[in-house]
Amino acid sequence: MTDISNFFSHDGGLWGLFISSLLGATLLPGGSELVLVGVLKSQPDAFWFALFIGTLGNTLGGMISFGMGWLLPQTQQLKHVDRVRRYGVFALLFAWAPLIGDAICVAAGWLKLNIWQAALLMAIGKFLRYALIAFSLQHIHA
Repeated sequence: MTDISNFFSHDGGLWGLFISSLLGATLLPGGSELVLVGVLKSQPDAFWFALFIGTLGNTLGGMISFGMGWLLPQTQQLKHVDRVRRYGVFALLFAWAPLIGDAICVAAGWLKLNIWQAALLMAIGKFLRYALIAFSLQHIHA
């Protein structure tokens, strides 16, 4: 069983996961999936904590994009706004998706969707993606 002290360990694996997941969920390029795999391989006892840290960082990054959309003037139509308007806050379950995830977050903010519902649904989708990767990795190495 891992404890929070592993988060502050000298190797920085979980810090790296947090930073890469946060930055990977913004408009900056990058992905945190490989970092998650590396953390799970080097610290298998940190399984659930790594999922939590990755989800937290990725959700905060998505909320940064959401906030950027919130601040954009509503003078022009943004990409994916119609899709987000159609599915509402539930579109944020796909905020993890490559290529469209960032645009969904920005569009949701631009539409001024409920911030708490947005964060919750974004976190659920991002957690499920990380969990799929993590459990697949466990299955491969079983």
